[in-house]
Amino acid sequence: MDIIEEGSSKEGHDSAEDDKEDETESSNSIANKPEAKAQVPRSRARPAPLEILDRVKLNNTLETPRSTIKTVLKVPENTELKFSRENLKKVEARLKRAFVEFYQKLRLLKSFSFLNTLAFSKIMKKYDKITSRNASKSYMKMVDNSYLGSSEEVTKLMERVEATFIKHFSNSNRSKGMGILRPTSKRERHRTTFSTGFLAGCTFSLILALILIVRARNLLHMEGQKIYMEAMFPLYSLFGFIVLHMLLYAANIYYWRRYRVNYAFIFGFKPGTELGYRQVLLVGFGIGTLALVCVLSNLDMKMHPKTMDYETFTELLPLILLLVLVIILFLPFNILYRSSRVFFLTCLFHCICAPLYKVTLPDFFLGDQLTSQVQAIRSLEFYICYYIWGDFKHRETNTCKDSTVYKTFFFIVAAIPYMFRLNQCLRRLFEEKDPLQGYNGVKYFLTVVAVCLRTAYSLNKGIIWRVLAAFFSVVAAVFCTYWDFVYDWGLLNRHSKNAWLRDKLLVPHKKVYFGAMVLNVLLRFAWLQTVLDFRFSFMHTQTLIAVVASLEIIRRGVWNFFRLENEHLNNVGKYRAFKSVPLPFNYDEDDDHEE
Repeated sequence: MDIIEEGSSKEGHDSAEDDKEDETESSNSIANKPEAKAQVPRSRARPAPLEILDRVKLNNTLETPRSTIKTVLKVPENTELKFSRENLKKVEARLKRAFVEFYQKLRLLKSFSFLNTLAFSKIMKKYDKITSRNASKSYMKMVDNSYLGSSEEVTKLMERVEATFIKHFSNSNRSKGMGILRPTSKRERHRTTFSTGFLAGCTFSLILALILIVRARNLLHMEGQKIYMEAMFPLYSLFGFIVLHMLLYAANIYYWRRYRVNYAFIFGFKPGTELGYRQVLLVGFGIGTLALVCVLSNLDMKMHPKTMDYETFTELLPLILLLVLVIILFLPFNILYRSSRVFFLTCLFHCICAPLYKVTLPDFFLGDQLTSQVQAIRSLEFYICYYIWGDFKHRETNTCKDSTVYKTFFFIVAAIPYMFRLNQCLRRLFEEKDPLQGYNGVKYFLTVVAVCLRTAYSLNKGIIWRVLAAFFSVVAAVFCTYWDFVYDWGLLNRHSKNAWLRDKLLVPHKKVYFGAMVLNVLLRFAWLQTVLDFRFSFMHTQTLIAVVASLEIIRRGVWNFFRLENEHLNNVGKYRAFKSVPLPFNYDEDDDHEE
């Protein structure tokens, strides 16, 4: 049940009850009204009979793996109202959310009435000034006497919602209740800006120091350089991929805000907890600073002259940094943006468990981000290989990389993100009966085939693998590019008033959209390096792999802005432009009609 529809019907119902002053006015909702308490005698202000609970049913939606499996297996569900602690918590949480959303819509409705009255007043003042007439008073009197200017239905309903919410959901604490109903906007703090600038300076300074050390010590031509690049570079490149993705996400937030894309509402962030671009930059530069400190700490390409061995502690630095980031991510305390971390982990868990969870926009949006981080996931695989096999003691990679297990998982981890999206598309196909989700699933299936064939060619050079990888990669790239332009971005519309774009555009410069399309095509075909075996004498193989992976992350960052812009303007994902809150139970009225 939509909260707007619920609020409208409830308001109309209460207005009808107010007009009836007969003996049937004994329901609990009317008895709790402030204006009704003075009219209805205490003897008639009694609660509804308990028999009414016999017709109350719980609303179970396909939101959990258990409910999904029960629906697939056609297991009958017991929807009777059970007063268990778990059910009561769920009911209270949903009702609380419904009250908050209903109150927000009432505030918008009240603001709409006020702004229209104010606009009419200014129009009439302008009219009097131009025509030298005094007609505004008579017209404004008509507006004030109209339903728009004189009705106090919304104000009274807001007062009733406030009183009910404060009484039942904030333990009669008005300041606490109003703080939930009217969340204050988050203020930008100077310490966040200062910390972001400080860490950004540290990051760029450490990058400059790294370049100078490599050039001064001629490390690129020293003994052990090849072993160092094969062993240590994949470990630290993981943090580079994460930082690059966060920097692009911060840029997306900046431009979403600049062009008034309501990204916080689209993603479903809790009001007042969404991160701004400064906070995202703060986290990104913080990770970058720590990673660069570790790089400079163990930038040693030669063995120790006495022991002829590497320092084991320095080899453990990337693992320690990774464990620190994982601990911070799962930290249960209310520090370091806990609400955002919980939101991220929840969406990640839904992606992993797809298709058992109902697919929401944040879930498949995160799934798309993961498809651009295939090389980062492979770096995680290398972490397990490098440290469990014990290669870090001698800085060697031949032991684990040549194993059959490592090569097998090299295929699997590359296909995992695309399988997440494929499962999400299948869930939406069977749930929404939308054939476009089936075509979208075919797109990810072709991508899985192309990625696996390119991986097979990189491990086993051969003309057959090369031809198959090139063919399926071209088919998948063309399909994905067309899907990006037409469905995700809503462009290439021949009948649009903006040639080959769409009717509604937020960016005033049309050349930005054409430039983004050209850039998407160029970056989409970066996989040609894998098939054509491009080699550069001044660039190591691991460096080239990292550059290609970074190009894909940049392409995804550009895709993010236009994808959410299209969602904001046209609601292309079949999601509603307003929030719908399902109530936890319903009342079977058919039994009343039968009686």
